[in-house]
Amino acid sequence: MEGKRVYPEHEKGFHLKDGEYCNHKAIWYACTPNGLLGDLSNHDVVEHPDGTISVSPSILVTGGQGEIKWHGYLERGVWREV
Repeated sequence: MEGKRVYPEHEKGFHLKDGEYCNHKAIWYACTPNGLLGDLSNHDVVEHPDGTISVSPSILVTGGQGEIKWHGYLERGVWREV
């Protein structure tokens, strides 16, 4: 899935749609292709000249009791599920 970088309009908060990502108050956030919000502060985020990002290690979003809800990569703005 092709992701999209968005720029928060308000200091207080933001809303991300599936596949979008943003930097808000020096923290990167991403909304996985299935709509789960992730805080990327425990990841290395590389911002590319075209505004896309690459995140490592892989992004893992879990639910209750450690159930995996989404696992994959965001590379140069493109989402890829494992």
